[in-house]
Amino acid sequence: MSDPRVEKLADILINYSLKVTKGERVLINASSELAKPLVLEVYKNVLKAGGHPTVNIAFEEMTNIFYNLAAKEQLLDFPKAKFFEAKGVDCVVNIRAAANKKALSNVDSKAISMRSKVLMPIQEEIVNRKRWVLCNFPTNALAQETDMSLEEYEDFLYGATNIDWEKVKKEEMKLKLVLDKGKIVRIVGKDTDLTMSIKGRKAIPCFGERNMPDGEVFLSPVENSAEGKIYYDLPAIYQGKEVLGIHLKFKKGKVVEASAEKNEKFLIAMLDTDKGGRYLGELGIGTNYGIRHFSKDILFDEKIGGTVHLAVGRSYKDAGGKNESAIHWDMIKDLRNGGAIYVDGRLIQKNGRFCY
Repeated sequence: MSDPRVEKLADILINYSLKVTKGERVLINASSELAKPLVLEVYKNVLKAGGHPTVNIAFEEMTNIFYNLAAKEQLLDFPKAKFFEAKGVDCVVNIRAAANKKALSNVDSKAISMRSKVLMPIQEEIVNRKRWVLCNFPTNALAQETDMSLEEYEDFLYGATNIDWEKVKKEEMKLKLVLDKGKIVRIVGKDTDLTMSIKGRKAIPCFGERNMPDGEVFLSPVENSAEGKIYYDLPAIYQGKEVLGIHLKFKKGKVVEASAEKNEKFLIAMLDTDKGGRYLGELGIGTNYGIRHFSKDILFDEKIGGTVHLAVGRSYKDAGGKNESAIHWDMIKDLRNGGAIYVDGRLIQKNGRFCY
């Protein structure tokens, strides 16, 4: 007998998040075979909606094998079949079900960067041209990463996903109005004083249509506008690698100084992936105060109410962004203890709580 919470999540993903209609082609990607219960429920819901499902289930170990054994010509090979698949679907469900969160810890960061560039057209096709939604399926690895039992993590996950998303939407529209009228955002906190222009950019409220769970309002800052410094007191995780104590200094939009207390070489390598890797692609403000526990998972952590996240790399075109890069790395800044956000000099958040 299937878990009714899994059934509810699948229903939300297909009928609320993606709003699949008759005749649409839906790609269901799962990062491992552990996601089987949710994959099956999603598959059922696509068929009930009249759609045409295609399923890709990976074995997590394959990624590590690839990076350990692939020659340079294999790293640089463009997967034409995957690109054809991406162009042929209407929407995509990405389900992450990690068996080992540290699987790529010892992989050469240059190889990851090289492969990211090759796969960029496929990512662009899906991220900017298709409807998509991303979610987790509970696994022991994800639970261990958050210092929870599997049962506790299941409650944590479903408590954040199976909620009234229309109510969330109503609250986020208030913040959107403030940002849409604004020109300059200033973020202040520990070792942080950073300003950026948002003039002419559109704030996008997120209420369960792409990420699950959700709860943020984001936009793409003007590319050459970031000035100042920021310190990330929470771990920044990318491609399975954890970077601690990141300090970034911006001038004319570009990261001109970067350091980290742990995995600094990886940080620099990712920033140097390409020309756009040192510019901001996103400013997001977390609005989900139901997520209080930092889980080392950006899908949850960037939504924590009282935090902001700034992504280096690729921006979102639907938010007015123009920065192009093979990377998009969200880094989270906690503002709940002494932090503040200003829009055009007006205080809109203090100590993690909105005050507009």
